[in-house]
Amino acid sequence: MQNQKSAIGLDANIAALIGYPVGILALILIFIEKENRFVRFHALQSVLWSVGVVVGWIVIMIVGAIIGAVLSSISSTLGLVAWGIFVLVYLGLFFALLGGIIYGAIKAYQGQMTKLPIVGSFAEKWA
Repeated sequence: MQNQKSAIGLDANIAALIGYPVGILALILIFIEKENRFVRFHALQSVLWSVGVVVGWIVIMIVGAIIGAVLSSISSTLGLVAWGIFVLVYLGLFFALLGGIIYGAIKAYQGQMTKLPIVGSFAEKWA
């Protein structure tokens, strides 16, 4: 990985790093980066991680609305407890997203192809 350049002219570790906090750049890198597997891996991993968390949010939102409505019809206290639990789950997913982005960006800058849970194997295979 030493002294490699990306398709956009940046050092590979810098291109891989900026794909984490700037999701649109990760998408662009997936399509224009054909040669550098390191940059493609991190771009794919960043996108898969973000999409996975957003899908998780949507699922939790739907499940939370259904469970909240059912429990609220039984008891307002149960509805409030369910709401509190789902708020904590949302916060957990937010911190998972943030943690994955920070961890992936640090490892990319260090030149390491460290896999994030679940999505890392897919990114490695598809890079």
